[in-house]
Amino acid sequence: MVMVLYIVGIGPGSSDYITPAAAVAVKNSDTVFGSKRALELFPDVNEAIVLGAGDMNEKLEMAAGLAISRKVSVLSTGDPGFSGVLKPIKRIISEKKLDVEVQVIPGVSSVQLCAARLLIPWDDADIVTFHGRDEEDMVDIINNGRPTIILPSRTPSETARFLIESGVNPERCVAVCERLSYPDERVVEVKLRELLESEFSYMSIIVLI
Repeated sequence: MVMVLYIVGIGPGSSDYITPAAAVAVKNSDTVFGSKRALELFPDVNEAIVLGAGDMNEKLEMAAGLAISRKVSVLSTGDPGFSGVLKPIKRIISEKKLDVEVQVIPGVSSVQLCAARLLIPWDDADIVTFHGRDEEDMVDIINNGRPTIILPSRTPSETARFLIESGVNPERCVAVCERLSYPDERVVEVKLRELLESEFSYMSIIVLI
């Protein structure tokens, strides 16, 4: 019998956005992998293994290997298919030729929540991620006249510096959505140049309006 590896989208951070399907998959798993922040949402798991930035690939390989013989869930903040763990898990299983079926349980991403907070219809905006991408290729999209929702790979101030140096108008209006779904959530609208001296956490989404 082929075992199933569940990749579970757990939402933007608050337990309010965990779907019933995600909760059931985690509850029924023998081992659950996830970041410390993600695992804190599920204090009663049978066995928890922390994923860190420094050992991400190693731990994902471990998760895929364990899934051959036990029920395993890998927690992915937001939705697994957008800057999540779906891509590396698929690569690992393919390279190692593991007899494991992958099932994805979608989650609410911070990008979705950002668009909701700012009342931006999805079909009126472009959505880009700087995670694992060549940022130089993104500038043409950003300057096409439509709102652009950016999932950055650095802080808002560093991202603003890159955008301005790449030719984006420093007077362009932007919104920063920080720590979405948490009690200290912030949504701030400023000029792009004002972000240069800003202090936002890495848990931020930038929208060029």
